[in-house]
Amino acid sequence: MKVLEVSGEIRSDLGKKNARALRREGKILCEMYGGDENVHFTVVINEVKKLVYTSQFQLVDLNVGGKTYRAFMKEIQFHPVTDEIQHIDFQELVEGRKIKVAVPIVMDGISPGVKEGGKLYAKVRYLKIKTTPEHLVDSVHVDISEMMLGQSVRVRDIVVADGIEVMNNPNIPVASVEVPRLLKLEEEVEVDGEEGEEGEEGAEGEGGEAAAESGDKAEGGDQG
Repeated sequence: MKVLEVSGEIRSDLGKKNARALRREGKILCEMYGGDENVHFTVVINEVKKLVYTSQFQLVDLNVGGKTYRAFMKEIQFHPVTDEIQHIDFQELVEGRKIKVAVPIVMDGISPGVKEGGKLYAKVRYLKIKTTPEHLVDSVHVDISEMMLGQSVRVRDIVVADGIEVMNNPNIPVASVEVPRLLKLEEEVEVDGEEGEEGEEGAEGEGGEAAAESGDKAEGGDQG
């Protein structure tokens, strides 16, 4: 699992006035919890760019106040107008203590349904798991190599390692191969064509029988 190094400065004054001053200086306010103590500190944007602007789940080694803590980013707050990072919460990893994280779902293989013209839709991109640091993974994999047109893979189909508990609803679809509208129309046209041919054959058969019956009656009348 990838681990990034992030360096920060201890924040001793936790007042609002100090927070505004630090933000004016371009500092990002941070807090780490989950261990024996909560640690308040600041970082600059270059320290956390690779951590924030990615879809990967990554661990960090926080170097703060002369100590190093293994942690992960728990929550991030952005400014509602400027989208600047306002605050980041980190959770410290403690051996044997369970944590809840969201890790990305990776699709493995090529779906036969896609080869036939279907469209693969990823409906859930992250899986919520509960585990201890020693069993922590940075992603979970889903095999789509047998997915046909119209089929779906659900949360319950994802295989995870021992020591990992999945928190999502097991019935939620993770990915599906949907039939494109054009392909549906082609199938409908084929079905309508087959039904039309059957109808024509039936009409011809009925006409022949009716003609035969008329002929029989006519012959019977002449004999009389």
